[in-house]
Amino acid sequence: MRAARFVMLLSGAVAASSAKAEQFQLPPEVTPALRAACETDVRRLCIGKDPTVAKVKSCVFRKYFQLGRKCQVELASLGFGR
Repeated sequence: MRAARFVMLLSGAVAASSAKAEQFQLPPEVTPALRAACETDVRRLCIGKDPTVAKVKSCVFRKYFQLGRKCQVELASLGFGR
């Protein structure tokens, strides 16, 4: 449950980076460290045409081992996969 909530928040962070900062506030669970560690990988692997939270969430679960080491470590430190 924690991992699912976290992935949803992460996908929101990636989507938010496309939006103007004044239009979207990241939830407090998406830390600057998490965003810095994962945003590039998530964009590269999981953001295609017409991304949705569900698609990005599913992709992060499927491609966890293709994410960079820093992203994997950050996700693990937040309880991903437990």
